[in-house]
Amino acid sequence: MDMFNKVTAFLQQALETREPSINLLDSFVNHWKAITNYYIETTDESRPVKQTDIPWCLRQMLDILVYEEKQQGEETGPCMEYLLQHKLLETLCTLGKAQYPPGMSQQVMMFFSKVLSQIQKPVLHLINVYRPVQKLINLCGLPDSKTETEESQFLFAVCTRVRKDPYVLNYILEITKDSQKRCSSTSDEALEEGCSGASSPERAPSPPSPSSSAASSCSARSGAHPSSSPQTATGIIPVLMHLGKSQKSRVALRSMESLLLLVSLPQEDTGHLLAEGTPLCHLLAQRLTELYCLIPSSLSPADIHSYSGAQWRDHFTQDSPEESQSFPGSENLQGFFCFLDYCNELTKEAPRVLGVKMARAIHLQWLKGVIQPHLLQMSEAGILVHTALLSCSVRHIHSPALLEELVQFLLGSDTYCEKQQDTETHILRYRLIEHCNHISDEISITTLRLFEELLQKPSKSILTNLVLRNLEKRSYRLPGSGVTDERHGVESDVLEESEELEEDPFFTDMYEDSGFGSQEPLLSLPSVRERHNTRAHTQVADIVNSFLCLVPQEAKTSHLVQGAGYDTYVHDAHKLLKECIALSRDWNWPDSVKTTETHPATDFYEGHFLQILFDRIARILEQPYELNLQVTSVLSRLAVFPHPHLHEYLLDPYISLSPGARSLFSTLVRVIGELMQRIQHIHNVTDKLMMIRRQLMGLEEETLLDHVTLLKGVIVLEEFCKELAAIAFVKLPIEEQ
Repeated sequence: MDMFNKVTAFLQQALETREPSINLLDSFVNHWKAITNYYIETTDESRPVKQTDIPWCLRQMLDILVYEEKQQGEETGPCMEYLLQHKLLETLCTLGKAQYPPGMSQQVMMFFSKVLSQIQKPVLHLINVYRPVQKLINLCGLPDSKTETEESQFLFAVCTRVRKDPYVLNYILEITKDSQKRCSSTSDEALEEGCSGASSPERAPSPPSPSSSAASSCSARSGAHPSSSPQTATGIIPVLMHLGKSQKSRVALRSMESLLLLVSLPQEDTGHLLAEGTPLCHLLAQRLTELYCLIPSSLSPADIHSYSGAQWRDHFTQDSPEESQSFPGSENLQGFFCFLDYCNELTKEAPRVLGVKMARAIHLQWLKGVIQPHLLQMSEAGILVHTALLSCSVRHIHSPALLEELVQFLLGSDTYCEKQQDTETHILRYRLIEHCNHISDEISITTLRLFEELLQKPSKSILTNLVLRNLEKRSYRLPGSGVTDERHGVESDVLEESEELEEDPFFTDMYEDSGFGSQEPLLSLPSVRERHNTRAHTQVADIVNSFLCLVPQEAKTSHLVQGAGYDTYVHDAHKLLKECIALSRDWNWPDSVKTTETHPATDFYEGHFLQILFDRIARILEQPYELNLQVTSVLSRLAVFPHPHLHEYLLDPYISLSPGARSLFSTLVRVIGELMQRIQHIHNVTDKLMMIRRQLMGLEEETLLDHVTLLKGVIVLEEFCKELAAIAFVKLPIEEQ
């Protein structure tokens, strides 16, 4: 600081003389001659640059340039003219490349960085500036570089200047028509193959990782060759991608911030330039794929699901993962998800044309090139860990462009009604849904979690693809049944259908055998005559009571435990409903059900996804407790969505179903029938259920009991019915609550 003050005082004194410009220029030229004379006079080639006057002379030259610009205003001063006309930057670049004296390249990069950051006038469009800048960029990111810190600072200064003057981007990228055509064709070939073998961003081969076997397997599937010779390894984009892998966290962070500065330029033409004229999209997808392949295949799915994620900048500011997220392989996991978060930000901030192309590259190289083969393999261990990783990835993807590609990858784009024979229209979608019914309970649970994560994403096409397209025509209803209620937009046939249901021998026997015939309903129901006048309230009361009364009294235990009543679900259901309403606000869903047209009865198919869920619910009494929790969690989330057809199909117990059709309620009724038959053979069933409930709540230690799977299934069934009742209640119009 003292030196700077002395120089400032000297310059001020020079300006106060009669010919200040001549004195400043003389001083500037003298400092430059002092640098050039060193090369003429010195004989000690091993002397480090820091032991010479070169760093001091460069600082004086910079101070003069900055001071001159402040005094000259809009005009270019004589010192800057001298620097440009005599190609000083070009000469400095040559000296830096020669690394003579030792350490000269650091000094050159520091000088370039400060010129670009401290000179306010645009200079990067000048040929005697951008040519040496281009050359200096190509000196960055070389193997075994000792100047990574200075390189990252220099590149950040370049990107900051481009951010300020976007029109100079074309000068920095060194794009010619031939190179653009070559880069575009190379990128397209790589994307079409879903691999990363066309060109590599690596400036130097990476050292083998501890999980090299997993990485090599991954690379073999994706076609990646991380250590292959680069074909288009010059230019600022590959250099920044290379420095982003540096072991020095500050270097990596600064490089990634620099790339973000370029990508987030708002002009569409700059986005098109980066998308078509550079290997950015390909290199980004390749890096994400490489990091994914470094994740050990021995990771526990529980550890993967428990990973809460971190923002990409946190990866470079934390010394190690938090203790709660520290486990074998956690660093690799964090490295991947932090870079995925970085891709999120890049695709969100980029112009649309660039964001879409980056997301498409990630789809083809990572999702299709690596993940899909793992999901379609026969190894259960492989399916399990990669499904868990995919589920965690879904949770952390927020970019609209990336989400669109993810949904396309997982589900396809079909919008027409499914047919029961359709299995090959989208093989991955079919296999994933089948995995929800896998012989391995772990795979089933993990895949159901994947779909639950999907249902929380802001994408209308997810609900349409999985469920709504099959409910569009409402062919699950008996043709001609129901009368439209104009106020609430539903076809109200509560009286007729409830009476039909109560007359059904199966339902009647179940109801009487349960001892529920004399029990007071949990929501008071008006008389039959009053129902005509309070149709909306009655319908909801009937629906809520239908679910609450479904489980027979001898199988209920929640009323015996304090704080386990139906009302405990109302708060959670209301919160979930608000989330789903916010999620679907812009999806233009209808407010009321579509009027049922008179048409011949057709076979209704609920679709592959609901079919598997209903099959799972039908086996709730014989499935593991954890699996039952996951199945009911997915169905509850579906039931909360405010689409009238989905609400009617999942939450209306009284719809007249078409022949062969089933609904959620009819499936539960059949489960209750099976339950009543099976509990008749269990002695003291209520006491045993109570013991199991207390064990699940952590109030008692677990003890060995017979029929434990059945008893846990009964408890989950009771809780699920209470949850559905709460969902039906909170979906009332506000004035009715």
